[in-house]
Amino acid sequence: MTLHNHFHSFLDQVHREGRYRVFTDLERHAERPPHATWRSGGASRDVVVWCSNDYLGMGRHPAVIDAMVETARRMGAGAGGTRNISGDSHAVVALEAELADLHRKEAALAFSSGYVSNEAALGTIGWLLPNCLILSDEKNHASMIAGIRASGAEKRIFRHNDLGHLEALLQEAGQLRPKVIAFESLYSMDGDIAPIGQICDLAAKFGALTYLDEVHAVGLYGPRGAGIAERDGVMDRVAIIEGTLAKGFGVVGGYIAADAVICDAIRTAAPSFIFTTAMPPAVAAAARRSIAHLKRSVAERIAHRLQVEKTRRALSEAGIPMMSSQSHIIPVPIGDPGLCREASNLLLERFAIYVQPINYPTVPKGTERLRITPTPFHNDQLIDGLADALRKVWDRLGLPRETNVAPIPSLARLKPAA
Repeated sequence: MTLHNHFHSFLDQVHREGRYRVFTDLERHAERPPHATWRSGGASRDVVVWCSNDYLGMGRHPAVIDAMVETARRMGAGAGGTRNISGDSHAVVALEAELADLHRKEAALAFSSGYVSNEAALGTIGWLLPNCLILSDEKNHASMIAGIRASGAEKRIFRHNDLGHLEALLQEAGQLRPKVIAFESLYSMDGDIAPIGQICDLAAKFGALTYLDEVHAVGLYGPRGAGIAERDGVMDRVAIIEGTLAKGFGVVGGYIAADAVICDAIRTAAPSFIFTTAMPPAVAAAARRSIAHLKRSVAERIAHRLQVEKTRRALSEAGIPMMSSQSHIIPVPIGDPGLCREASNLLLERFAIYVQPINYPTVPKGTERLRITPTPFHNDQLIDGLADALRKVWDRLGLPRETNVAPIPSLARLKPAA
């Protein structure tokens, strides 16, 4: 067997399991969200995107684009090198100050992506703390798992959002051992939310640091868009908050916000920070503008929540099953990789609706699903069109319909503070 045959063998198995990933060629329209041009086989077609993580459409906001264009014209397209070699771009310094203020922390540190920020921060924290034990929620993101592994620290996994199991593990570790509790605020594939305040209670009781991933919540929750911890009034109790600039804020990049000494230690020790080219000034300026806008504007969040509620109601009335979700994410279970891919293909080819199938390893085998994420720009007509298309796809594939429809979960807690 040649070396190339090993790659062929791997890909053949992925195809047989029905989980081969197809990346759809899309050109999003800044002037007509959520529309995009789908290009395939030399042809093009207008489609509606229903699975973007640019939840509020900030990636096409005129002020954000203006900040990016103006900064690129003034400072150039690239960063010129690492921050150590080329110096700290003022645009990045200003972004980090904006992020620290957003989360009411002493400092913040920007990275090239949310994946890198988790990997670098958890990897460094676990390495620097002697005999560190990291307690990780079983549904944590792959980037958090990668960081924990890179740290070399001992890891114990607690059952998802299970406070009793977490407390038992903390009790077993003892009071004196350095401990970090790593968890997410909003779990993006299921749409459920962590009991942050109660986890902070356990951390205080057993002397542990809390590390909170807010990537799917920043921009969307809390009176200034700082996330679920801000919404729940417990942000000051979380030691390290990690977030992204690529979802609610609509740009690209990741960050942490924490005490200055923690940020400085990670800045000094994390290889993926030290040896990676810095964020381009134009990207930093665009992200900063988006954050500043969402700190003072609640219009986007209110419009978003309204369309999420309307979408849930329309799918419920159409008999489309939905997993229980406490957030803006609407998971539609299918439970088979082949059927999930076929449902996605039918939506795209017959109804010009783009919803990417979610298969293993993103979710466990047997829990394959469509993941629908409404934005403020999905109007009532588009919502009705989605519900009708899903009803027809469900009938075509013989998928089970929801007959005893549960009440639509209230999003009242998501409303901004008065």
